[in-house]
Amino acid sequence: MARNTKQTSDKMASRAAKTLLNPKASATAKSLAGSALSQAKPGRQTGARMEDRASQVLSSSKYGARTRALAGSVLSQANKAR
Repeated sequence: MARNTKQTSDKMASRAAKTLLNPKASATAKSLAGSALSQAKPGRQTGARMEDRASQVLSSSKYGARTRALAGSVLSQANKAR
């Protein structure tokens, strides 16, 4: 299985941390933020369920720009073989 060496940037990790601390952030945004933060160190990659969730967010117009940015970051670290 190919290993993904990408990791979350410092800027995106900071945005994810702020999302987790925001009491008004949606559960979806917090879930994506947690995934992005967990990938801030090398050697971690997005799981299949989170890939699906991020894909749904990106294909829907009901989510805001920040949530979509987190989804894009999470999806960019997905396993390309899946």
